[in-house]
Amino acid sequence: MMIRQTVAAASLLGVLALAPAAHAEGLGAELNYGRADGHWGTEIGAGYALDVAGFSLTPGAGIYLHDGDAELYGRVEATYSLPAFATIGAGVRFSSDNTRPYATIAMPIIPKLRVKGNVGPKYYAVGLTLGY
Repeated sequence: MMIRQTVAAASLLGVLALAPAAHAEGLGAELNYGRADGHWGTEIGAGYALDVAGFSLTPGAGIYLHDGDAELYGRVEATYSLPAFATIGAGVRFSSDNTRPYATIAMPIIPKLRVKGNVGPKYYAVGLTLGY
C-alpha cells in the first residue's frame, strides 16, 4: 500500500512539473517576402506553436501573393530556441503541387517580434514573425 501511494505521489509531481512546459503555446503571424514556386512574392500567414522545453512544433497556413495571383500554402516547422539569441530549425512548405523542405532561423528584435529567414531548394524568404 505504501509503495502504491509513493508511486502515485511521484507520478502526480511529475505531471505537475511538466504541465507548464507542455502547455506553453501560442498564436503567431508572419509576413515574408521571397521566392517560391518560381515566383517572387509575399507570404502572409499564421500558425500555432506547441512548445516543450525549448523545442517547438508549429503548423501554419497562409496566402502567397505573386504576379497578381494568390495561392494557399501550408507549412510545418520544428525549431529549438536559444533564449535571447535565435530560434533555429527546419520546416516543410506545401503549395500547389510542390513540397519544399527548408532551414529556418529567427532572431528577436523586441519581445514577440523576430526577423526570420527560410532557405531551401527553390524556396527562400525573409520577413517578420509576431507572436508565438
